[in-house]
Amino acid sequence: MEIAFRTRRLERRFNSGKDLQTEYGVPLSRAIQRRLATLAGASNLELARSITSMRLHPLSGDRAGQFAVTLVHPYRLVFRPNHNPVPLGNDGGIDARQVTLIMIMEVVDYH
Repeated sequence: MEIAFRTRRLERRFNSGKDLQTEYGVPLSRAIQRRLATLAGASNLELARSITSMRLHPLSGDRAGQFAVTLVHPYRLVFRPNHNPVPLGNDGGIDARQVTLIMIMEVVDYH
């Protein structure tokens, strides 16, 4: 998948191992790098979802339309499809097979 970032600052941070470690610490920064590599290597969101260790799941409520993957408990990497319009399935939900572009929103503990 192609990965974009919500802000240029976030993109710079995620593309610099040193800045990532400064911001999030070593264990969390390593987890972020692993998840980004896995997401980038998947051709679509459905394939990424099939990797159970990622614990990729859709969010609901005020975060509807976004997804998250587990990092280091309790932190999650939150992203959304970066398509306009977002591809929808027959059931009205996001069609994960057609999602090939994502936008990283944040690293957060939303619990």
